[in-house]
Amino acid sequence: MPCKLESGNQNEYTEVKAGSRRNEVAMSSLFSGLERFGLTGMKDTEIYEKEEEKTVEKSVEPKAPHFPEESEMIFDKTYRCPVCDRQFKSKAVMSGKAKLVSIDTDLRPKYQGIDCIKYDVVVCDKCGYSALTRFFNSVTSQQRKAVQENISSNFKAIEYEDEKIYSYDEAVLRYQLALANAVIKKGRISERAYTCLKIAWLYRGEAENLDMSEVDYDTKLAELRDLEKEFITSAYDGFVSAMSKELFPICGMDEYTYTYVTADLARRCKDYETSAKLLSQIITSRGASSKVKERAREVRDLIKQELMR
Repeated sequence: MPCKLESGNQNEYTEVKAGSRRNEVAMSSLFSGLERFGLTGMKDTEIYEKEEEKTVEKSVEPKAPHFPEESEMIFDKTYRCPVCDRQFKSKAVMSGKAKLVSIDTDLRPKYQGIDCIKYDVVVCDKCGYSALTRFFNSVTSQQRKAVQENISSNFKAIEYEDEKIYSYDEAVLRYQLALANAVIKKGRISERAYTCLKIAWLYRGEAENLDMSEVDYDTKLAELRDLEKEFITSAYDGFVSAMSKELFPICGMDEYTYTYVTADLARRCKDYETSAKLLSQIITSRGASSKVKERAREVRDLIKQELMR
């Protein structure tokens, strides 16, 4: 038997059905008459687009940044020796690989994951000629002869513990060889002084990278500090001497930058009077850049702090 609807339900059904028809009529009448414009396909068009459900992307945890190892930032660069005219390879830092972290008051740069100072000396493993990268190709015929007679005739190439990187001990040896070459060939005072400064930086870098868990940590640290001080003193003496005997730029530095470094070396050697005088010259100079002047003020403040101790 067909199911009969009660009167109440029947009325509701009738209202819903009628309402549905009204909606259909309303929708069809929204664009009724557009046929006159030739638009016959607008009958069932809705005014508002239905919003599509947006898929929520799962959050992906960002990967930890990759900091390259020291061995990933260096490569074997080919050089031709200006003394023996033979090709050889020496490790160098890849351009743009090392990230600068900070700069010490004497302009020693500090990089993330690598001490680039270790790789700034070029050593010919054929004849023993060695120099800082910036000075390597600057050799006169007289200097070449001096190196051949006093270095090459007795030179023996050393074997490195690690084929990929230089240790601090190995780097210091390479710098000492560069310093010996600078002395033998009678290189400029500034070359010898700058080499001494960089050796001091090596000892400072090694001290900063010492393992504090080592049993003899304090002893080793004290030794490295003493060695750094020794080469800082030698560098300072050379910087002062070169300032009065050589023309600027010296070691790639203009007059004000060079004077600033000399002033900081004076401070490190506790020659506060000379340091203060040089810093004053920079701060009151019209030619010095604002950056150099700011560094000079910082060193001047350090002097005040050290004198108050």
